[in-house]
Amino acid sequence: MTGSELKRLREHLGEAIGRALSAADMAKLCGLSAESADTLRRWEVTGPSGPASELLRILAMASDHYPILENFNVIDHYSVREQDRPARREAFREQMRNEVRRRLA
Repeated sequence: MTGSELKRLREHLGEAIGRALSAADMAKLCGLSAESADTLRRWEVTGPSGPASELLRILAMASDHYPILENFNVIDHYSVREQDRPARREAFREQMRNEVRRRLA
């Protein structure tokens, strides 16, 4: 993930949960303290490190702008009826949005 992708992700996650996210909020999502906002601002230039990048890729699924990653995608599995898939995708994204909100609380 590049720095510019991280900036876009901040915007998209904020849109997904209905409020703007600060650098401190994004730091909290990565498991850093809110005081680590400077680290996040540096990442918005250079890109985040490995573990933080992977975590953010997972949390990105809360937004409709990002695909549901293959290892999480049981929705398109043959055992799920085609007409049930859109509702399952939306339920999964809502679950991811709730996870983002929980991490920010």
